Amino acid sequence: MANIFEAYLKKIEADLKGGKATEHTYRPALEMLLESLADGIDAANDPKHIACGAPDFIVERRKVPLGYVETKALGADLDKAEKSDQLKRYRQALNNLILTDYLEFRWYVNGQHQLTARLAEIVEDKKLLHHPEGIATTEQLFKAFYQTEVPIIDTPRDLAERMAQIAKLIRELTFNTLQAEGESAGALHKQFKTFQDYLLPNLKPGEFADIYAQTMAYGLFAARVSAPLNVLFNRSSAYQHLSANRFLRKLFLDVGEELESTPIAPFLDDLASLLAHADLAAILKDFGKRTRTEDPVVHFYETFLAAYDPKLRESRGVYYTPEPAVQFIVNSVDWLLRNRFDRPLGVSRQRRSFT
Repeated sequence: MANIFEAYLKKIEADLKGGKATEHTYRPALEMLLESLADGIDAANDPKHIACGAPDFIVERRKVPLGYVETKALGADLDKAEKSDQLKRYRQALNNLILTDYLEFRWYVNGQHQLTARLAEIVEDKKLLHHPEGIATTEQLFKAFYQTEVPIIDTPRDLAERMAQIAKLIRELTFNTLQAEGESAGALHKQFKTFQDYLLPNLKPGEFADIYAQTMAYGLFAARVSAPLNVLFNRSSAYQHLSANRFLRKLFLDVGEELESTPIAPFLDDLASLLAHADLAAILKDFGKRTRTEDPVVHFYETFLAAYDPKLRESRGVYYTPEPAVQFIVNSVDWLLRNRFDRPLGVSRQRRSFT
């Protein structure tokens, strides 16, 4: 293993001495390192996705995201980078993250700093001073990084918070991707046009990004609630569990393959994995205590929106009303229609009569 790190540092030093190196210059060496430290690893580095706000590397094993790596310039101040808005967003949304300047590696789980390791430092004449003791620590860091599992969430508030942070990142990436695509027919642009054609003709890109992020995140939640506990759940299979909502089912069925090439795909997979590992029995245990007709998918949206955008929740008046209260209101209106307004069919058939 030590030879892998020595070869990596040798390549970094050669690029440094070349005199024209940029942050991007060192990415091939890091990609090779990431893929050499464990079997079956693919470290994806797509400049188009990075330009839209995605982390520099998405680390996957057999198409399943394991974690993310954000790079800064060689020798950059990682203390400063750690405090940036970008890193704050990543640490809130991403379960497993490494920040690096190619020589120092900082590892975070659920936003919390776990370990720091340094392989070398830059000295005069563009040389690297190796830290032999740092190899063992860096090896330990990456081993833990590859073995970190998706957390098991067991409370509605925790699940809402994690879903909301990922949804916010999806919203940002969706908007930035639409800006980068311009009028081209990219996958997300097609979705934007579909929403305009069938739902909201005057929809703006920023509004679409917000609606789309919420729809995809909450659609996955609805699918997970409907799915049997013993079946494999992921983004590709979600549509199978949305038969009760034809719009969501069609949306997830249509976009399954189209989204693969977009920056948001790994984060949707992260969200699906989070939901697949969540303890739904514990999360939903309080729903239906007062009446068996309460729908957790409807009820949970208030909790989710409060975490995703509290101001939006307040402006839209999204507050859950218990079903007994709703039934009382509907029954009262029904009685008034039948007995005071001469509408013998009550609530059930009056919509056409009143239009």
